[in-house]
Amino acid sequence: MKLRLLLIVLLLANAGYFLWSRGDLVGFGMAPAGINEREPQRLSRQIHPEWLQIRKEAKAGAPAP
Repeated sequence: MKLRLLLIVLLLANAGYFLWSRGDLVGFGMAPAGINEREPQRLSRQIHPEWLQIRKEAKAGAPAP
């Protein structure tokens, strides 16, 4: 009986977290922070993010340049 109660509590907690993370509980005053509100200090510390280049992986036999 205790295991069944624990399972129900965990399922309810999981469902509650899912609804909260999607923003469905905004009407109740419970909403997660937006993406822009979470860590603005990291955005301000970026230096030339447009310089980032994604390159293909080199083959195993080829030496790195």
